[in-house]
Amino acid sequence: MKILVGSNNPVKLAAAKEAFSAYFEDVVVEGVDVDSSVSDQPLDEETFEGAEQRAKVLIKLDEKADIGASYFVGIEGGAFNIYSKWFGVGIVCIMNRNGNVGFGTSPMFELWDDAKDKLLEGIELGDIMGEVTGDPNIKRKEGAVGFLTDGIVKRKDLYIPGIKLALIPFLKENLYFKK
Repeated sequence: MKILVGSNNPVKLAAAKEAFSAYFEDVVVEGVDVDSSVSDQPLDEETFEGAEQRAKVLIKLDEKADIGASYFVGIEGGAFNIYSKWFGVGIVCIMNRNGNVGFGTSPMFELWDDAKDKLLEGIELGDIMGEVTGDPNIKRKEGAVGFLTDGIVKRKDLYIPGIKLALIPFLKENLYFKK
């Protein structure tokens, strides 16, 4: 089964491989860099829009190139203002060839005030973390959560449950996709 992911970030690809492999056999994951059509650092519902847009672009690419993928995965990192605090979260949108859609979210983690201020200026969390850690490629590795948890939770660890949860409608089609 071929899965297209709207990114070449190795963390997102590894998370998709692990999550889909929990449910399906012979999973092949391919990454394609696609535009989310949202801000570099999406906030609130814009994060859902970015994940969905990535999946939609993948479907079009699949149709044009006849890639033969079964699922199309958009993953968008964003920040949400909830309960007067800001949280980092990954939003996952999965679509299939039939146009069915499932959404999932990663666990959220609280952001500190200086990070929130920079996010509101439009600076990406990955860039903020690059400044904090001195590693400009941290978002392609353990990410902010890896640094904040002293390596106990890594970015991939956040995306795996989000992907598994976005698959729920496809696992229980009779409940979610009634005709």
